[in-house]
Amino acid sequence: MTTLPVDAPMEAPRGLSGVIVTETRLGDVRGREGFYHYRQYSAVELARHRTFEDVWYLMFHGELPDEEQRGEFLARTAALRPLPADIRDALPAIARSCALSGPLAGLRTALSQTAASAGFRPLYDIGPRQRTEDALAACAKVPVILTALQRIGRGLAPVEPRADLPYAANYLYMLTGEEPDAARTRAIEAYLISTVDHGFNASTFTARTIASTGADLGACLVGAIGALSGPLHGGAPSRALDTLDAIGTPDRIDPWIRERVLAGDRIMGFGHPVYRTEDPRSRMLKGIAREFGGALVDFAVEVERKVVEILAELKPGRELHTNVEFYAGVVMELCGLPRDMFTPTFAAARVVGWSANILEQAEDPKIIRPAARYAGPPAPQPLP
Repeated sequence: MTTLPVDAPMEAPRGLSGVIVTETRLGDVRGREGFYHYRQYSAVELARHRTFEDVWYLMFHGELPDEEQRGEFLARTAALRPLPADIRDALPAIARSCALSGPLAGLRTALSQTAASAGFRPLYDIGPRQRTEDALAACAKVPVILTALQRIGRGLAPVEPRADLPYAANYLYMLTGEEPDAARTRAIEAYLISTVDHGFNASTFTARTIASTGADLGACLVGAIGALSGPLHGGAPSRALDTLDAIGTPDRIDPWIRERVLAGDRIMGFGHPVYRTEDPRSRMLKGIAREFGGALVDFAVEVERKVVEILAELKPGRELHTNVEFYAGVVMELCGLPRDMFTPTFAAARVVGWSANILEQAEDPKIIRPAARYAGPPAPQPLP
């Protein structure tokens, strides 16, 4: 048996698919089973039965809170929501500069400025308690920044957060200026919980890579937001809904899908790099959508059925199921969220998962530093 030198590079598949790079206590995705969990609990069961604050507490502290702990945690995080004056004053200029790219692009700038204004120090230089304080503050402020940027971009005044409202209800309140009804609040809360974390996806891995350098928490989160903005990661909920708009009517479903499948085009809202069966998040959100009912839901269900049917006919052996974005778009549309807030809403949830991963990564002193195989012209060449 040949033993490789300690520093010998190891081969890995493209995209690091299936490569285990570290251990985590935060959860896992078991793609062949169609199951994922946060710590020791089913993520879908948490979304169905617990509050967003419960899950946030779980991700940061490793256990679900009791009633007293939940109340204290809600009060503590609600107190961190208000933005400092210098950040509030900067938001109109940020919104103007991001008028074409939207609130998520503005969040990158605003959150970076917020972290600098708050004096976030490198993770390398601070202890676990201060890291957690920075993470709580960032998570509490992200929804406030996002909703303020969206309203300013539409010529409306930002709505200040309310300390008496929990996370999901406060998010909808700041977005619309009206206290949301229970059904829509619960639907959005279930969606937020279902997207808090999902294994070592691109944005989470980006956050952990930056954290491994010892950078401050704001830098880690800004990098994660950049990764999330890509259409192949978190940018798909509105695009999945655009697909339904492009099809238009039931009689166009069959020809539209056949044309895309035969051309080898990607159908937004379908397929996942990990799941080889139905995405459990999609199944849950489909159930929520059906509780609302209506023409949009019926149309989405029929499109899903037809995609699966046509793929079985044209691409036998290739299973393709809806992913979280497909019914997430439907649910958010039914709850009255504007489409430019679909991916930002994803970020308002995932910031908790990113932060939990950053805190965990900060415990490991080893920097993430992979290698690449050089494939260019042989070197060295004589200079011309």
